Amino acid sequence: MGIIGWILIGLIMGAIARAILPGKAAGGWFITLVVGVLGALLGGWIGGALFDVQVNDSFFSLTTWFWALVGSLLVLVIWGAVARRRA
Repeated sequence: MGIIGWILIGLIMGAIARAILPGKAAGGWFITLVVGVLGALLGGWIGGALFDVQVNDSFFSLTTWFWALVGSLLVLVIWGAVARRRA
């Protein structure tokens, strides 16, 4: 799966992560989607590098979607903490 696939998954996972972690998030929906893309890439890296999981097999692989969600949630939590600290 290429970078375009990860971007698409990231956009979807950004919206899902926002639904899982509701509340006032800094930056609105656009930033949430960007954070989702970054999180999907991070989740893919975490799954592959740290846990030796094959996340690049297929766009429709549940493992790929799981790690993208984990990464998106992680980045969204970090983004929220950084944004609250600034305010």
